[in-house]
Amino acid sequence: MTGGPRNLGGVARARDPRGTLARLASYFSEHRAGVTVVAACIVVYTTLALAGPYLMGVAIDRFIATRDPSGLYPIALLMLGAFLLSNAFQTVAGWLMAGISQRALKRLRAELFKHLQTLPLSFFEARSSGDLMSRLTNDIDAINQAVAQNITSLLASTLSMAGILVAMFVLDRWLALASLLVVPLMLWFTRFVTVYTRKGFRELQRHLGTLNGVMEESIGGQRVVTVFRRNESVLSGFRASNEEVYRAGVYANTYALLLMPLTTVLGNLFVIVLAGLGGWLALRGLVSVGVIATFIHYGQNFVQPLRQLSNLYNTLQAALAGAERVFEVLDRAPETDEGNVPSAPVRGEVVFDSVTFGYLPGTPVLEDISLSAVAGQTIALVGPTGAGKTTVINLLTRFHEIERGAIRIDGVDIRDLKKDDLRRKLGLVLQDTYLFGVSVRENIRYGRLGASDEEVVRAAELADADHFIRQLPQGYETVLSERAGNLSQGQRQLLAIARTLLADPAILILDEATSSVDTRTEARIQASLLRLMKGRTSFVIAHRLSTIRDADQVLVIDGGRIVERGTHHELLEQKGVYQRLYASQFKGQLEEA
Repeated sequence: MTGGPRNLGGVARARDPRGTLARLASYFSEHRAGVTVVAACIVVYTTLALAGPYLMGVAIDRFIATRDPSGLYPIALLMLGAFLLSNAFQTVAGWLMAGISQRALKRLRAELFKHLQTLPLSFFEARSSGDLMSRLTNDIDAINQAVAQNITSLLASTLSMAGILVAMFVLDRWLALASLLVVPLMLWFTRFVTVYTRKGFRELQRHLGTLNGVMEESIGGQRVVTVFRRNESVLSGFRASNEEVYRAGVYANTYALLLMPLTTVLGNLFVIVLAGLGGWLALRGLVSVGVIATFIHYGQNFVQPLRQLSNLYNTLQAALAGAERVFEVLDRAPETDEGNVPSAPVRGEVVFDSVTFGYLPGTPVLEDISLSAVAGQTIALVGPTGAGKTTVINLLTRFHEIERGAIRIDGVDIRDLKKDDLRRKLGLVLQDTYLFGVSVRENIRYGRLGASDEEVVRAAELADADHFIRQLPQGYETVLSERAGNLSQGQRQLLAIARTLLADPAILILDEATSSVDTRTEARIQASLLRLMKGRTSFVIAHRLSTIRDADQVLVIDGGRIVERGTHHELLEQKGVYQRLYASQFKGQLEEA
């Protein structure tokens, strides 16, 4: 699993920072009024923070140096008021920015999730679910870290540094010029450290992604690990990845931790220059002691924003890299659908006319596939693993688009049908049944969301699932665990059949629907499938050839071509590929068949 940027101090860098930043800013455009108020608050509390040192210098020159205590109390109150108001406006700005950023990120997260629903299946097949989850979680969180928590600090630090420089030149240009001599050195050191910090954290993130993948695989496949006694092997792989993370973390954090002492040393050098030059100017009467004190205070305050900017730089880079990964998904073209033929009742006649298809250009998986299914017929697809049986189904459902030829339902090319209309006509029962972590009732109702409770129960009865459902702790209201781990494979399959029965499709697709169960459970499922298939055109993929003896047509696919076709008994008499496949499963039973 490839993880997205996290709050690790510079895990990655965007390829187009300016473009990404401008696009990210567009999500805040509808909150212009709120952002304007936040900006005004930042200006106010930054200005008030600059007023404190200035008032301190005034107090030294006018009242302390002249031994006049009468004015100290009012100016002390002014300083206190300035600091309190500064903190109050800072709090308001942070509160407002948190609300604005969360609303903007809510919109971004919703757009990303909604867009994922429109992407073709090929997009998901080419990416791990962990990577997509990372974009929805880690990458959005990286943006949140920068925007909600640090954007006000970034603006305030920039404004504070600019304000300090302006105030310094207003007070004394010579001391201000002397201060500027130290600034390039500080910026150079900061840049030096952040370059190596970013490089280190990028490596750390890469190794963390590998470690996450190791942990995800071992936890997800714990049964396999336990059965094959590979616990020590898994631990060994984890230790190796963990060691890489340790080394990358030491490297990255070593440079990251250099930033604080370096800026502290440079800040002290800043103060030393100001104190030395200021003292020399004061002895010659060119500057007052209060101005020197104000400059020293400004100098210390100048280092703090610079240190914050250095830290925020990495956070901002992580946010931009995260935003770029999010926009990369949003920029993916959605699944095309040019269908313009209105939906109509389906008889169920299906024709494949010289269909050719390959997942990769120039590498066909199916070549010149032609078949014809009369309404209500059962078509069985058999053949060795990798022959192309499931690909036939993927083309019928338009999970992938054909390269040449045509597929027609009731004489209409499926490319002329809206995909929603097409898939509404189709029902799928797959080998790997997917059930959601909701109640049994809602899992069945997934086939038709508007179905009543009575219709759900009726579908379960027809699928022979009602009996075991009522034996569950809460019956139809029993909430299933992740991937329905609290049900057997056969029970999961019966629920899938009930769900498909409720959907009432005209064309049925069964992909290895009984291959993962024992023969007794298979008999129950087979009976339910026969009820499901009654009156429907059905395409059945089966490795257990005993399940397709009564099929109207058996198509033998090998190497992407239909090499044999006929009924079960006709193909046995041909003594070809089908006969050999059957013989490998039922040795000694050919004559009886």
